[in-house]
Amino acid sequence: METKWLEDFLSLAETRSFSRSAQLRHVTQPAFSRRIQSLEAWLGADLIDRTSYPTRLTPAGEIFYEQAMDMLGQINNARALLRGKRPAAQTTVDFAVPHTLSLTYMPKWMTALDVDFGPINTRLMALNVHDAVMSMVEGGCDLLLCYHHPRQPVQLDSGRYDMLVLGSESLRPYARCNRAGVPDFVLPGSALRPLPFLSYTSNAYLGRMVELILADAKHPLHLQKCYETDMAEGLKMMALEGRGVVFLPESSVTRELRQKQLARADSDQPEWQVEMEIRLYREKPSVGRPGKPLVGRLWDYLVAQQALTDKPAGRKRGVKKIPT
Repeated sequence: METKWLEDFLSLAETRSFSRSAQLRHVTQPAFSRRIQSLEAWLGADLIDRTSYPTRLTPAGEIFYEQAMDMLGQINNARALLRGKRPAAQTTVDFAVPHTLSLTYMPKWMTALDVDFGPINTRLMALNVHDAVMSMVEGGCDLLLCYHHPRQPVQLDSGRYDMLVLGSESLRPYARCNRAGVPDFVLPGSALRPLPFLSYTSNAYLGRMVELILADAKHPLHLQKCYETDMAEGLKMMALEGRGVVFLPESSVTRELRQKQLARADSDQPEWQVEMEIRLYREKPSVGRPGKPLVGRLWDYLVAQQALTDKPAGRKRGVKKIPT
């Protein structure tokens, strides 16, 4: 058995789509399917129910999911153990963070921690959401910072991982505007004159969130895709050039809104936006894997901070707006 088969299986369990997982794993769909079949042949059991859509795990697949995470974890813990022999390893917190959050949330959050908690030596790996989650599963990071939405959940076992909700983030449409703040393009467009659309690639997490917005919209949007990338920052730069409408996290356009370079293109319609949580994960400490003392102290501090800010008047614990 090859470790990449386990990684393929965990990816499929997360996306529930052969085509999407093949894209994320950078292989063709036939090659990806053959690797899943090779894993099933090695185990002697069917892991995937291929009669349903979206794809789902069989009972054997549900059982093996936990085992696969454990096996990959043990393999990568051995690597992490050897890396931990380096003097700097125990005094550095390794973060896996999606690209957008690494540019928007992370710098401000680290500045706040520096003041309130104390200076932290960090190593940041900016990845797509899928690879960031896999880094946590494989033991390649201490903490995972990522977006979460109930309909696009992060598939991490609550029995193995701790989670904190650090904030929330709105994803909504924007377009270049004039000095009066009037956008060049305003949704919904029309069938005769569809709006130029700056789109995420299908494997991008924010792209899947945009798909939810479009699918749930009570009034159809008339958009014509003219540009595609998996990087929110790249789409923002195209929007600043007046090339079309783009859905962006609110925190990524704070400066551009203030300087009247971009404006909301949704006419304040809530149906064309979605709210995402910003979550922080760590592997639960155990006798065999206690984790770094610094990570433990930081986690305890964050838990205590949430307890202090928790209000009884119906406020969801730990959820607050992203700093701007």
